Amino acid sequence: NSLNGYNITIPHKISIMDYTDKLDKSALRYHSVNCIDNKNGVHTGYNTDCDGFLKTIKAMGIDFSQKVLLIGCGGVGRMMAIEAALAGAELYIAVLESDMPLAVQVKKEILNMKSDARVNIVLNTEIDSNQTYALLMNACPVGMYPKIDECPVTDDVIASSQAVFDVIYNPRETKLMKKARAMGKKAVGGMAMLVWQAVSAHEIWDGDNYTDEEVQKIIYEMEEKVAEDFK
Repeated sequence: NSLNGYNITIPHKISIMDYTDKLDKSALRYHSVNCIDNKNGVHTGYNTDCDGFLKTIKAMGIDFSQKVLLIGCGGVGRMMAIEAALAGAELYIAVLESDMPLAVQVKKEILNMKSDARVNIVLNTEIDSNQTYALLMNACPVGMYPKIDECPVTDDVIASSQAVFDVIYNPRETKLMKKARAMGKKAVGGMAMLVWQAVSAHEIWDGDNYTDEEVQKIIYEMEEKVAEDFK
C-alpha cells in the first residue's frame, strides 16, 4: 500500500492478479497484468503492452482498416493479432506449419470477441506478395541478436508492404528494417512499443501527457543505450 503504482514483469504477470482489487479490460483480455495503480488503497491491474502496441502503430500513421500482415502469433504476436483485428484490420497471420494450431486458436479467440473480424491464416512460405499490405509486423524472433543477419520474410513480401514494424529491439535496426528502409519504406523497431507502454503506465499513475516528439526522443535515447551495451 506504500506504492502508488508499479510495474510487473515476467514471470509474475499472471500471479500478481491475485493481489489486485480490480482489473482493467486490458488485463482481463490477456489474463496478464504488467502495471498496477494504487488509488486510495484500491489496486487496479492493467496490461499496458496492448496500449504500447496501438500507440506505436498510431505514431507511424498507420490506419488499421486496411490489410495487415503479421509474422508469428505466439507471445506478443497473439496480442498484436487480437488488437489489430479488433481495431478493424483485415489481418493475415503467417506462421510455420508447426504453429498452425496456435494461429487457429488465436483466430478463434478473435472471432469470439468480434464475430465480423477479418482474419486469414497462411503458411509463411505461401504469403501472397501480389497483395498490398498497409503494414508488415514481425512478431517472431528471426533477426534478433545475436543472429542479426536473418530476415523472417522474402524481399518480395517486404516490397508488397507499405511500412514495417519489427517487435525486435536488439539490434535497433534488424535486417528486415534495413531492407524496408532501403526500399524507401517507414520501419520502426520494438523499442518504440516498450517506451509507449511505459508512457501509458505514467498516464495511468499520474495523468501525465506526452507529445509524440517527447516520446520519440526517449525511444532514440533507449535505442542508443541498447546499441552501446551490445557493441
